[in-house]
Amino acid sequence: MSRHRSVLAAAAASVVVFLGAAGIALGGQTAGETGTAAATAGCGKPPALTSGQHTINSGGQNRTFILRLPPNYDNNRQYRLFVGFHWRGGTANDVDSGGTDGYNWSYYGLRRLSDAANNGTIFVAPQGNGNGWANPGGQDLRFVDDLVNRLDSGLCIDTTQRFAGGFSYGGGMSYAVACARANVFRAVVAYSGAQLSGCDGGTQPIGYMGIHGISDNVLGIGLGRGLRDTFVRNNGCTPQNAPEPRAGSRTHIVTNYSGCRAGYPVVWAAFDGGHTPGPIDSGGDGWRTWTSGEAWKFLTQFAGGGPTSTTTTTTTTTTSPPGDAACRVGNVISAWNNGLTSNITITNTGSSTISGWSLVFTLPGGQTITSGWSATYSPASGQVTARNVQYNGDIAPNASITVGFQATHTGDNSAPASYSLNGNTCSVA
Repeated sequence: MSRHRSVLAAAAASVVVFLGAAGIALGGQTAGETGTAAATAGCGKPPALTSGQHTINSGGQNRTFILRLPPNYDNNRQYRLFVGFHWRGGTANDVDSGGTDGYNWSYYGLRRLSDAANNGTIFVAPQGNGNGWANPGGQDLRFVDDLVNRLDSGLCIDTTQRFAGGFSYGGGMSYAVACARANVFRAVVAYSGAQLSGCDGGTQPIGYMGIHGISDNVLGIGLGRGLRDTFVRNNGCTPQNAPEPRAGSRTHIVTNYSGCRAGYPVVWAAFDGGHTPGPIDSGGDGWRTWTSGEAWKFLTQFAGGGPTSTTTTTTTTTTSPPGDAACRVGNVISAWNNGLTSNITITNTGSSTISGWSLVFTLPGGQTITSGWSATYSPASGQVTARNVQYNGDIAPNASITVGFQATHTGDNSAPASYSLNGNTCSVA
């Protein structure tokens, strides 16, 4: 993380200049559409690209990027894609290598988590001109378009599982991608970002996660809130003043907005700290940060096929017979004062696909659900039944989905003691 600290002074000195670029219009061609056939042209073919640095001509410029294929790449497997943008003064190599924290922080810590979860992600780190993302005349967005086309033609990628994320100036570029390419990318994560690279369009829904420090003296948290609120509006979420930790608390609060269109969540993670993508609640920053896990949970909640797929309508409304599937449930609680969020991961440990599910659990006394995401919840307290929504009714063998809710509590912020899925008692991770 020392590499991140070394660029903060340069970022602070130059941020006023780059804020002036916020109104730049973006150009370029759309690289594809979410919800169409998921497989790219590269599926079933020997990979046309290998891990390492590559050069591509985009808009008459030679642009470079670093590609990181998962171990034992399989050309018949449709992989998730994550595009990691560097910060002002950073490089593609910083993102790919993880800097001084090495592998543990590669791609903001997501590569390590992907490797631990069946190696399902292709990572790519593009290099910005002048080590930034000013995007003059839309050149950086065109670079992204050309990059996606190159990857699609040479590798096997699920076109409904493209994601982007970045810190600081990279967060601004991630926001520009969300504004202009919501039909190409499924969701983005903006770490301590601002509108620095433009926002062409900015009217379509896309999954959005913002992470920002309350004491950020480079890009104030108000700038991050502004990015978030664009997609609170676009995604049809219920507006709210998301809770944020107090200065000196050394804590973070993750808010999952309620009321959002199915498949288009908005998450806001505020922390007591400054301009960094890797805050640690006990103080300082580094690869042991909580942001990697929260970003990974956010990105992996999206099922392949897109949020509006009509090919699974029949199966997602068919409930499996009670007790026909083995299951495992993990629950991560983030609590504060009299509130909490609960992120529940359901894993199908059986040998057949679960088509339509209901998860039953009993909340500890004093807990009441106020909002939820990726499932419907009834009632709000006591014994609760969470049921799938349209886009996540199927859980393949050895696959997992994540759902969750926000709740109030009167002192007991613990997780439920047990869970049953379609009448079958699950093991608890």
